[in-house]
Amino acid sequence: MRSQLGAKAARRLLLSRQLWVIGVAVVWGVAGAGGGSPALNPNNPRITPAVEAARKVRGAVVNIHSERTVSSPADPFTGAAPSVNRVNGMGTGIVIDPRGYIVTNNHVVEDVQVIRIRLADGSTHAGRILARDPENDLAVLKIDPAKPLPTMTLGTAIDLMVLEPVIAIGNAFGYEHTHTMGTVSNVKRDVALNRDVSYKGLIQTDASINPGNSGGPLLNMHGELIGVNVAIRAGAQNIGFAIPVDTMISVTADMISLRRRTGLSHGLTVRDVIDTSRNPIIRTCQVDRVDSNSPADKAGIQPGDLLVQVGGIETRCRLDVERGFLERQPGDTIPIVVRRGEEEKVVDLVLPTIRREAVAASAISPHAELIWRRLGIRVSPVDASFVTTANPQLRGGVVVETIDKEGAAARAGIQRGDILIGLHQFETLNADNIQWVVTHPDLPSFMPLKFFVVRNGQIRSGFITQLGN
Repeated sequence: MRSQLGAKAARRLLLSRQLWVIGVAVVWGVAGAGGGSPALNPNNPRITPAVEAARKVRGAVVNIHSERTVSSPADPFTGAAPSVNRVNGMGTGIVIDPRGYIVTNNHVVEDVQVIRIRLADGSTHAGRILARDPENDLAVLKIDPAKPLPTMTLGTAIDLMVLEPVIAIGNAFGYEHTHTMGTVSNVKRDVALNRDVSYKGLIQTDASINPGNSGGPLLNMHGELIGVNVAIRAGAQNIGFAIPVDTMISVTADMISLRRRTGLSHGLTVRDVIDTSRNPIIRTCQVDRVDSNSPADKAGIQPGDLLVQVGGIETRCRLDVERGFLERQPGDTIPIVVRRGEEEKVVDLVLPTIRREAVAASAISPHAELIWRRLGIRVSPVDASFVTTANPQLRGGVVVETIDKEGAAARAGIQRGDILIGLHQFETLNADNIQWVVTHPDLPSFMPLKFFVVRNGQIRSGFITQLGN
């Protein structure tokens, strides 16, 4: 969690085991925070509602371990040489999709080079950052699990009551899956960490939250996610804060949205409808607007429709809608179930293909096989409009349409759907540009070969260490 440290001190301590900034996990809930309390288990009075809630979500809480590199300059007084040190960090995360998508705080993964995710079953996986939102202090990570992961039910914080009991779970000081209980101390708290960092509308709780809890879930007694633990008050006793789950849903949906990932639009504007008169609450997702001539419009979706499923995923909130478009590519067909009045119907939404530069009919590059052998990718040029969101000075790039999972590009972290904009110091506007780099007489001096791609609207870079023959 974050504490009220100075900006420099906060950055310096961010990943230290002594920090006040705590690593936490996000949990998704479905039921409401208000209403009556769950009953005791009649077969075993020791199994309280809190025990059942903790058991219900255990598999959806993950522990995050990270490493970052800190450089120390040479000391002119002692003559000590510059040094590079590794600093370990910790935090918590919440599984939001069985395919290995995880929500945590941005400050848990900021400036880190290595992310390791430890699941409740004890297995450890390499994690990568999919999207970040520093302003709202949230991030989405991705791992590649061997089997689908359990997820949490998304609740709501709109009807939270002061002194309502809550549960916090996290990697407190490295003690994985630490559970604490408390109550809601207050709601809609505005908290300023320093001049540069502040939060709006947080949940205040007296449940014990410690370094390592950041990004973890705050639950109600139904085991539903109501908040993401984010900060503590330094020097105080039991004053902690969590981002409301409703904020998390909205921000995370934007981070993983089809438009942000690919530059394409499905044409849907939706809103979450929460019925708090039920216990647990009922969440539904309603279509507010359909853009004219968009894929959604062509599929026959209308304003007022309730979205039941998108791509086989049940849609109870806006985040679920965007999850339904995850891992989909231009040209894919996504089945969508809508409810209109008392009737349910299935429609097919077809994503448009990326608008490519005008290429002559002869245009299959003579360099395609060379690029496939050396990098393990097949590419097509894309218009500059697909990369200017990352940097308005970019002139275009090539989209990775096919990738060899054993090839040089895949081993370096390049993914299908990435837009390759540069190799070494050179633009890659077409296949000719790629061929020129990978056959350059000075190629050995370029190695490891730095690459630049646009993914999720952001420029990312990495290194290709070895090319194919």
